[in-house]
Amino acid sequence: MTKGKRKTVNVDDGVDDCWRWLIQREPAAIFATVAVFALLVRAAVSLHPYSGAGHPPKYGDYEAQRHWMEITLNLPVREWYRNSTTNDLSYWGLDYPPLTAYQSFIHGLFLRFFHPDSVSLFSSRGHESYLGKLLMRWTVLSSDALIFFPSIIYFIIVYYNQPSRCHKRDIWWHTALLLLNPCLILIDHGHFQFNCISLGLSTGAVAAILSGQYLFACVLYCLAINHKQMSIYFAPAFFSHLLGKCLRRKYPLLEVAKLGLVVLGTFAAVWWPYLYSMESILEVLSRLAPFERGIYEDYVANFWCTSSILIKWKKLFTTQSLKLLSFTATVLACLPSMTQQIKSPSNQGFLYGLLTSSISFYLFSFQVHEKSILLPLLPASLLAVEEPFLFRWFMQFAMFSMFPLICRDGLVLAYLASFALFILIFFAPGQNRNEESSYYFSTRIMRLILNVLCFILHVVYLVMRPPEKYPFLFEALTMNLCFSQFVLVALCTNLKQWMWDNHVKLE
Repeated sequence: MTKGKRKTVNVDDGVDDCWRWLIQREPAAIFATVAVFALLVRAAVSLHPYSGAGHPPKYGDYEAQRHWMEITLNLPVREWYRNSTTNDLSYWGLDYPPLTAYQSFIHGLFLRFFHPDSVSLFSSRGHESYLGKLLMRWTVLSSDALIFFPSIIYFIIVYYNQPSRCHKRDIWWHTALLLLNPCLILIDHGHFQFNCISLGLSTGAVAAILSGQYLFACVLYCLAINHKQMSIYFAPAFFSHLLGKCLRRKYPLLEVAKLGLVVLGTFAAVWWPYLYSMESILEVLSRLAPFERGIYEDYVANFWCTSSILIKWKKLFTTQSLKLLSFTATVLACLPSMTQQIKSPSNQGFLYGLLTSSISFYLFSFQVHEKSILLPLLPASLLAVEEPFLFRWFMQFAMFSMFPLICRDGLVLAYLASFALFILIFFAPGQNRNEESSYYFSTRIMRLILNVLCFILHVVYLVMRPPEKYPFLFEALTMNLCFSQFVLVALCTNLKQWMWDNHVKLE
């Protein structure tokens, strides 16, 4: 050993040793630490305003959720979706499937136990007391902790138990990204919704598929659809993957029949109170498909709203024609991904298919809201290790697409803080990030230009007023910029899914 020679210390080696120690010694403790921190972030965001705070007469989504608790508590189950003197459907009538109504009933019991005035029939409309707000925030927080968090842990355990998953140190980074999704936190704990339930059920279904528990996956996914009908965005991926798997079994018709019976049984169990007559079923279904609102509403970064600058869809076509157009466009956008999974089903192809089908629905389906971007964001998050650049780029523009909504809710500070936290986690030291997907988007200079444009539009939206002649100019600019990037994400995921199929064949 030569004296006087210093040993070179590599910082990355120290980070790697730290990760190795954490994974080998205290995995449960780290899961708990990440989960507790994620809950604290949610609690911090919940201190900010919510949708419609102090804005009578209808307030906003917060009042909608509270009103559903009021209705489900005080009226018989058969009248929850029926217009009457005691249930005016023009005032935040229930427009989600029965599982949402049952969830509202359970949460309503919780509110009534601690604060009866907040859910009393009629007199509680527009209720905005401090205790009422605190209890309402707790309903979302508990839903997250009881449904979304366990589903993420379930996915992580299954996903990293696969032989191909050799980088175990990605577990904590991936878990943190999934639990600290800024868009989901802002919408559920800021704006005020319960997307954590349907997304949690969908994540559990994905994990069940990856572990080969197909019947259990069907139950969980059917529950997700019966909580929020937008969960159908994932239907093409689930259908094509399961069909592809069944076709490779010894008795394919029997396998399909088993899955079909589980699906029918789950739907029957959820819809049981409404199966006594066709009229009752149609009453519920009519509330789930808001065709009367038109093909788009507000400013959302999908095809119909973006192209309406040049093509006045609502004036040129009837609602019936637009339904057919949107259905055809959505199916055609999903078809390549579905074909690949039926032809050659695989776990990784299924994850790409989830992203492809959900982004296709977001871009082309009827009556999309800006909050619907949470659905394609879920599979993008599940693919964060394989597609880190695509995930980060998509997250950036998904957040930006919701910025006008965030501003209306008074959540700008929470928006900036949650996005900064996401960036810190994403660029945590010791992570191997493959930038291959970046080549499908643009050159570095073009990406720099897009980032500068995003920054400028953020500032302009906050400090300037649009011209009187074009009051929604800034929203339109935001929408067009985000739409262009969402189209690239859709093209990229389709291409990657087929490339993965070829890669598997070569192996």
